[in-house]
Amino acid sequence: MQLKFAGAARMVTGSSHLVTLPDGYRILLDCGLAQGKGRHIWDINNTWYFDPKTVDAMVLSHAHIDHSGRIPQLVKEGFSGLIHSTHATRSLCSIMLLDSAKIQERDVEWYNKKLRKKRKKKNKDFRRPLYTSKDVAPAMDAFVGHGYDKWFRIKRGVQVYFRDQGHILGSASVTIRYRDGGKWRYIGFTGDIGRPDRPILRDPVKMPEVDYLICESTYGDREHELPPKQKDIFLDIVHDACVVRKGKLIIPAFSIGRTQEIVYTLDQLEHAGRLPNIPVYVDSPLAVNATSIYGTHPECYDGDLNQYLLQDSDPFGFNSLTYVRDVNMSKNLNHSKKPCIIISSSGMMNAGRVKHHLFNSIENPKNTILIVGYCSPDTPGGMLKNGIEEIKLFGEMKQVRAEIKTMDSFSAHGDRKEMLEFISNQKRLKKIFLVHGEYETQKKFKTYLEKAGHKNVIIPKLGQEIDL
Repeated sequence: MQLKFAGAARMVTGSSHLVTLPDGYRILLDCGLAQGKGRHIWDINNTWYFDPKTVDAMVLSHAHIDHSGRIPQLVKEGFSGLIHSTHATRSLCSIMLLDSAKIQERDVEWYNKKLRKKRKKKNKDFRRPLYTSKDVAPAMDAFVGHGYDKWFRIKRGVQVYFRDQGHILGSASVTIRYRDGGKWRYIGFTGDIGRPDRPILRDPVKMPEVDYLICESTYGDREHELPPKQKDIFLDIVHDACVVRKGKLIIPAFSIGRTQEIVYTLDQLEHAGRLPNIPVYVDSPLAVNATSIYGTHPECYDGDLNQYLLQDSDPFGFNSLTYVRDVNMSKNLNHSKKPCIIISSSGMMNAGRVKHHLFNSIENPKNTILIVGYCSPDTPGGMLKNGIEEIKLFGEMKQVRAEIKTMDSFSAHGDRKEMLEFISNQKRLKKIFLVHGEYETQKKFKTYLEKAGHKNVIIPKLGQEIDL
């Protein structure tokens, strides 16, 4: 058996791992977009470390674009097999991949227009989108949905098992077993490891024991704030930003998962009479659609949310909350001086409407930018998190005068303790491969795992192929 690490190797985004079984059958685990800024990201997303035509089946851990975002491109370039996911993941991908295509079309159009002006070539296309909106439907036709906690066959002698990962709606760990000389051999992929005791979703469930494990490592060098403190800390930030300083609180948040958790937290505060009387806006058409999908998959909810539904039939809506679809309303928010909360995507601030909110708010010291999750270092979010004093937005340098705050406790990724606990039942592991992490973080997590007794912890390079 062979493993090839075709994405998210020594970086967080772009998940893609190719498993070649002893009989030559090839299974692709995830097919995600690399995210960030710069020519190297464009080059990564235009490079395959395998021939799409030779992949027999694909298994998708969850719907986030850094795990699913190249699927239409994969199908467009020759993949003809089935894509196996949970039912909720398929539902989310149906809106997320179309949104991704539209973003790429706009971004490429802007890039080409900029270069034509600079190089005075009127009709030349310097770049083309990885895929367009018309490529999404054929990709969605290849999806097959499955439930949790049952083996399903993808070919004779090869089976796959999903367990609830508690990361976003429909997220799963992936276990593959295959017949080898009359015995079952097991390989596991954690996907993104969720966190226990989080709102909305059930806790992550440990995977079956495996021989080889591909394991995420995003927060392998740190521990998050304790969950009981999160709501109070968040409320303090809201009060300081909107009541004391009378400014805007802008929360860049991924449309799937993070936005719904923040809205649910605000709903609980409002229901308890603790939320200040200020307007709250969710300014992301994708987040609006995704929240509707959350409402159609109660099978993923945890017990606390099911109990809360007995008191409040709409956990994602309250009187002062407005979901913004119209672009003109979004533009009006940019120019409003009134205190408010704006939740907008993308979470790394490298695309979407939040960039416009950032552009119009970053120089006002009354305003607060609250970062609630991981941001690649080369994205606006990552640069602000690292204390940059000026930032280039839409070609213009802006002074960072707004307050920049961070709450990693909202992260849907487990920290190093939570990831170690998740794999604590793995007693027969021969090797662990760390993916989905910055290299310096992975080195620290490798040391942390080794001190806990795990052996043969490997940090593969992008494109590296390993015989097992």
